[in-house]
Amino acid sequence: MKILVIGGTGLTGRLVTKKLANLGHQVHIGSPSHGVDLMTGEGLSQALKNTEIVIDLSNSSSPEEENAIHFFQTAGKNLVKAELAANIRHHLVLSIVGTDDALEIGYLRAKKYQEDNIKNSGIPYTIIRSTQFYEHTDAIIAIQGQGDEVFVSKIDYQPIALEDVTDYIVQFALEEPKNGTVEIAGPTRANMDDFVAKYVEISGKPIKVVSDEDSKYMHLIVPKSLLVPAGAYCAGKAHFEDWALNTAVS
Repeated sequence: MKILVIGGTGLTGRLVTKKLANLGHQVHIGSPSHGVDLMTGEGLSQALKNTEIVIDLSNSSSPEEENAIHFFQTAGKNLVKAELAANIRHHLVLSIVGTDDALEIGYLRAKKYQEDNIKNSGIPYTIIRSTQFYEHTDAIIAIQGQGDEVFVSKIDYQPIALEDVTDYIVQFALEEPKNGTVEIAGPTRANMDDFVAKYVEISGKPIKVVSDEDSKYMHLIVPKSLLVPAGAYCAGKAHFEDWALNTAVS
C-alpha cells in the first residue's frame, strides 16, 4: 500500500517509516523538506495521490499555546480538505493520554482540536493516545533540575518505550480504522519520581532526585493521574529498567 507519514522526518516518524518500508509498503514522507507543507497545503494533493493510509505524526514547532493552536488548526484544516479529495481510506493520528482532562493547558487544547478535526471529518480514522516515552526522561531531568538536584513529583506515571509506540502505530495503521480512540502505555505504573530515580541510578548520573508532593509535570500543575490511562489500554513490551540499562550501555 502507499502510505503517507506526516512528520516522517522526526524521531518517531523515521522509525515508523522504516518499519513500514521493511514490510514492503510504499512509504512517502510528508514534511517541508520533502515538498509537503501542512501550513500552506503545498504538495499535499500530489503526496496523497493513490495514497490509502495517512499517519499523522505532525507537531508544532513549540508547545507554546498560541503557536500550537495555530499549527493544529491550520494544518488540520488543510490536511482534511486534501484527504477528502483523495478519498483516503484510513487516517491515524498520534495523540496524548489525558488530553481531555487538562484543557487549561494550551498544548492539550491544540491536540484536542487535532483529534476533533479528524473525528468530524468523515474520514475513517484511528486516534492513538500514548503516555510519555521512556526517552523523555532526560528532558524531565533537564527541565526540572537545579544544579545537582532534580525535583520530581510523586504523580502517577506509566511511560512507554518509543519502540513499542512505533510498533503500535504500524499495527493500528494497517488494521481497519477504529473510528475511535485507543490508548497505549508501558507495562508498569508507579510514581514519576520512582522512574526518574531508577534511571539516575542505572545511568550513574551524578544528580540527586528530590521527591515532592506537588502535582507538577514540567513545571505545570496537572491532575495526579493525568499521565496514565484511565481505563483499558494496550501495554508495551519493553520494561523501563531494561530500556535504561540498554541506554546506559549505548
